Amino acid sequence: ANRKFGDVELYLEFMVSKDSNSGVYLHGLYEVQILDSYGNPGPLKYGDGGGIYEQVDKSNKGFGGTPPRVNACRRPGEWQYYHIWFRAPRFDAAGRKTSDAKFEKVIYNRQLVHENVVSGGPTRSALELSEAPLNPIMLQGDHGPVAFRNIYFRPLS
Repeated sequence: ANRKFGDVELYLEFMVSKDSNSGVYLHGLYEVQILDSYGNPGPLKYGDGGGIYEQVDKSNKGFGGTPPRVNACRRPGEWQYYHIWFRAPRFDAAGRKTSDAKFEKVIYNRQLVHENVVSGGPTRSALELSEAPLNPIMLQGDHGPVAFRNIYFRPLS
């Protein structure tokens, strides 16, 4: 079934192989990057593991994105986890967006990597959906091997 969420708390475990690249998309639109960034001394970028990926404009030019505060990535082949608290964008009665989506908190392997990070719009490779009060969660898996397990979610009121 295609379940949709508004504000949500999401916990999921994942494992990647060396150099694998994937992501978890809240609302199918806003990506927290999954990447083998193990041993990367920095400076960290939005595309590193734990980053909030960049947005794209109408000409497909990238902009924005937020790097993780720290490199919390474990070695390839080890299980890792994200624990994410996500606030959906808000809309008025006429359907106009009144506030952007926000990653209230992202914990990556016991380390705080984001707090109150606003995402003004969909990130690269998002589903072809409009921003809305409710949308699905999407797990990406097309840039190298990735495994997911122990996926838990809780709608937040």
